[in-house]
Amino acid sequence: MPKQKGSKQLLLDFILANLGRVIDSEELQEASGWAAEWARRIRELRDEQGYEILTHKDRANLKPGQYLLETTKRRPILPREISKETRAFVLERNGYTCQMCGLAAGDADPFHSGRTVRLTMGHITDKSKGGEDTPANLRAVCTNCNEGLQNTAPAKPDRIHLLATLRRARFDDQMAAFEWLKKKFKK
Repeated sequence: MPKQKGSKQLLLDFILANLGRVIDSEELQEASGWAAEWARRIRELRDEQGYEILTHKDRANLKPGQYLLETTKRRPILPREISKETRAFVLERNGYTCQMCGLAAGDADPFHSGRTVRLTMGHITDKSKGGEDTPANLRAVCTNCNEGLQNTAPAKPDRIHLLATLRRARFDDQMAAFEWLKKKFKK
């Protein structure tokens, strides 16, 4: 009996078969066999196996949720070296809360009924762009944000919230905001 392919191999086969074509996230989810962590497998193919799978972060003409492999040429493999101690430090520092959407570990998962939110390490500067596995470059993120399921930015604060936040800020932070606004509006 032949061994069944894993989601990473299914994704790689699909991407290679669609070389040069923009692929959307729904196609990748289906190609992975509807694997829950399909986006993580894409990142592993890119970051750990060197496939140059482009996203909107790499190309302005790609929209969030779109992927493109232009060449089969691979970059050198980047090792993952996040120690258990570093992982524990970052999780505690971030209050066991996703630094992108605010969900906490153990909260109900809004995208998968019956599951709870799981946290992972997210790089602020991606390893493929020179980011390191250090606490200064790591943050706690839920698997949904890390996989792009949230695909949202935090809501923009309304005027009342923004002004209230500035009023509570330290004087030097208020001055920094003031200088930034002066520079932005050149007045």
